[in-house]
Amino acid sequence: INNGESIKLTGEGEVGEKGTSAGDLYITFRIRPEKEFKREGDDILTRAEINIVQAALGDKIDVATLDGKVKLKIPAGTESGQVFKLAGKGVDKLHGRGRGDQLVEVEVKVPKNLTRKGKRLLEELSNEL
Repeated sequence: INNGESIKLTGEGEVGEKGTSAGDLYITFRIRPEKEFKREGDDILTRAEINIVQAALGDKIDVATLDGKVKLKIPAGTESGQVFKLAGKGVDKLHGRGRGDQLVEVEVKVPKNLTRKGKRLLEELSNEL
């Protein structure tokens, strides 16, 4: 259910006056936003940080989902901003017709304070490219 939507439970409200039948109960939902997950329809949007070595060489990283952590394969040559889809890891669709997906946007973190050795290694790598 989405934020602000209501459901009606027929006959579940208060009993009417002088023994008449119960009325209907309406429940309106307010969904509290989650820091780690953003909902867009039936899909969940998340972000994951990787380092430049993981981006260049590829890796498997842990990603939090609504069902717990799963492994996401990061292929070699991944660029910052690239989005990967975890099929069926989103929100249950209304009336039980499957689930949405989880979309994971990858952000490549570049080191800011490198040691001399780190700078030298990156320069050597740059010369090889």
